[in-house]
Amino acid sequence: MRGTMLWFNEEQHHGVITTDDGEQLQVLRSGFVESAPEGPCGGLVVEFDVAEDGSGRRAEAVRLVPQVEQRRARRRGSHFH
Repeated sequence: MRGTMLWFNEEQHHGVITTDDGEQLQVLRSGFVESAPEGPCGGLVVEFDVAEDGSGRRAEAVRLVPQVEQRRARRRGSHFH
């Protein structure tokens, strides 16, 4: 799936991603393929898998989409800001 980072709290090790369909999913620091984002990350485009357990759905295997693709999305007038 693809979505946008809303925020990530480095101290609490979790954040929220909104999917292209508008669903909000929690993401844990351990859910990132590489390191979790540092500093302001709202608006970063990400790709991820969705996992489900007894506490609900969450994002896993989160990967940042390269900046080139993010610039193209902004030019198309999408909601990625």
